[in-house]
This record gives sequence, C-alpha cells and structure tokens, in this order.
Amino acid sequence: MLLLSQSRRWNTGATAKRLLAQARRWTADAKAGIPHSRPIVVLGIETSCDDTAAAVVTGDGCVLGETNRHQHAAHEAFGGIVPSLAASHHMASVGEVVRDALRQAGVGGSGGSGRSDGLAGIDAVAVTRGPGMAASLCVGLAAAKTLAAVHGLPLVGVHHMEAHALVARMGRGGAVAFPFLCVLVSGGHTLTAVAHGVNAYTAIGATRDDSAGDAFDKVARELRIPWLTTQDGGGPGAALERMAAAGDAARFAMPVPMDKSASAASPDFSFSGLKEHVRSLRRANAFDPAIPRDQADVAAAFQRAAATHLRKKTALAARRARDMGVAITCIVAAGGVVSNHAVRAALAAVAAAEGVPLECPPPRLCADNAVMVAWAGIERLRCGLTDAYTIDFIQRWPLEALKGTA
Repeated sequence: MLLLSQSRRWNTGATAKRLLAQARRWTADAKAGIPHSRPIVVLGIETSCDDTAAAVVTGDGCVLGETNRHQHAAHEAFGGIVPSLAASHHMASVGEVVRDALRQAGVGGSGGSGRSDGLAGIDAVAVTRGPGMAASLCVGLAAAKTLAAVHGLPLVGVHHMEAHALVARMGRGGAVAFPFLCVLVSGGHTLTAVAHGVNAYTAIGATRDDSAGDAFDKVARELRIPWLTTQDGGGPGAALERMAAAGDAARFAMPVPMDKSASAASPDFSFSGLKEHVRSLRRANAFDPAIPRDQADVAAAFQRAAATHLRKKTALAARRARDMGVAITCIVAAGGVVSNHAVRAALAAVAAAEGVPLECPPPRLCADNAVMVAWAGIERLRCGLTDAYTIDFIQRWPLEALKGTA
C-alpha cells in the first residue's frame, strides 16, 4: 500500500518532540523577525464527508500542493451523500490523492519514477478527526496515522469546523485577529461562535434541526436541478444558486424561519420549516419543477429567505458577543454555503452594521478541502497541540468542547 512507506524511523516519540520544539522555535523567531531558510510544512488530509483531499501548506500560508477528488457523480443519483459509498471512494482514492499533493509540492522524496518513498520536507501530518461521517473519517485518520507513525512525524487531529474558522487567517499575518465571531455555514453544520483563540471557542447559536447546506441541497432536489460540477466543488447547492440568479424572488411567498415566533430573539437557526414549505408548494402544484421559470423563481425565493434568516441570526449573535463583553475584531464566515453570493452579501451587511470587516476564505476554500486542515494543523502545532498516534475519530464534536480533548 502506498501509505506504508519503506522508511522505518520508529523512534517516533523523540522525533516528534524534536520537530515540535523546532516548530515552536520557528514561530518565536518569526515573531522576532528572525528569518529561516524555510517555514514549517504540514501535510493535511480531509475525508469528513464526500471529498477526498490532501494538501501541503507552509507556515507562511503558501499552498505547495493540493488535490481534491469530488464524488458528485457517484452520489447525484441518490439525491444526497451515501455514507458507505463515500467511504469506499475514499479508500480507493486517498493514497493517490496524498501522493499527488506531495508530488505537486516537490516533497516526499520522489525520484525520477514519480514514486514517493518518504515524507522528506514534511514536518507534521494534520487530519480531520471530526465531526463528520464515521466511515469517511476513519479512512483519512487511518492514512494520516500510518504516515505520521511510520515517518516519526507529529500528528495533529483537527476539528473540521475549527479548520473552516481558521483558514481565513492563512497567510494574513495579524489581519484576522482574535477574538472574532465565526459564522460557520456548511452542509453538516450551521453555527455561530466567538473564537477567543486556537482551541478556545464559546458557542452562541446552532441549528435546531437541519443545516443550511442540507436545506439548499434538499430544495435543489425538490426542484430537480441537476448537480453542478466545477473545479472548486459544485454540487446541488451551487446548482441552486445558479438557477436562482435567473429567478424572481418575489413571485413565491417564502417565510423566513423563526421570524414571528417566541424564538425570534434566539440566535439559533432552523431550516426544516423552510425546506418543508418548498415541499408543500410542490405537493399543492403551486409550481412545476419541469418548468425552468418555476425552478428559477422558487430557487430565488428560497435563497432570499435563507440568506435573510442567516443575516438576522448572525446579527443576534454579534449582539450576544457584545453582551458577553467581547469586542470582536471581525466576522469570519466560512463553510461551503458561504460561497453563495446572496449569503455572503447578507453577512457582509451584518459586519457593516457592526463596524467590523467580513473576512471570508476564497470560494474554493469555503467548501471542504485539505488546505484548511493543513493550516489548522499549523496553528495547533504552533500552540503545542499534537496528538497520539492512537487517537480515534469523533463523529459528533461540538466546537466549544475542543479544549482538553484527548
């Protein structure tokens, strides 16, 4: 197997301690303006859902190599992600994906044959430990643990949502400083939290039922919109956004969730009612998903309601942060749904009202990717946060529970 290198550097404890001490020295020297021949380099591996991804990233935010193998074609026929199918694709792809990222980066001891016989030039291995789908997490974690153990490298287990939150800081120096308000909107999660620092978060709002990304995906299925395939990911949510661009959002009345109830003052989110409203319209024959105009108008109305809901609840989260006595430096929005322009504009309006900037990763780094995992590994490594080679996945893992996780 590719991941089982011929190298036999089994003195892992001493090697890991040496490399961790080196990383700390590099960080301290960088703050003091002392140059080094090269920054720290971390290999990141991501398999939390249906993307098999690997990336090589440096401590100064340079992406040396990146590969992301999507599975949209495998899952589209089922209308959503099938966990067992995703895991089997991860197992078939992870070795080649890691090798390709290392080859792009010019590290890993590749010779003229293109075969990688080691991890020369890599200082640590970071991997998504959770949350996510259990079978998918197991594949990436096994690969990362094998690589780190065989080559005597530090292993960094990464929280998927922390990776989304921290990637906005990559290569930005102090431009995205703690504390900031995180708005994490993805296919599996929708939440707001104050990021006090690496490994330190206070939760504010969370979804009471479905995530925003799940709602976008399921509504796209109700409208029978073909999944969009792009180099940066695509999928049903991206397809819905493209369809909505040609639609009239005012044609269909779409209720904003939790807008006229006792829960209106809560910073929590809810998307199940909005999703069900679209289903009800279809059952009542209010629209025909075979008619392009109906598809576009319903998509536009749904997207506007979802973005409005996200805006209102993020504004409440910002107010809650102020009540906690936290002076946020900015709002960081991340997760796959943040690549949606309507959602991003809604969150930008909140940031403007708060008098702080909205910081978002580039769209390609909003969806699941290994660059964010490698960068989170770098941030955690600088804080001395490494893990034993025996760590297991954590399928359900609240962000605020990070501190002290064993």
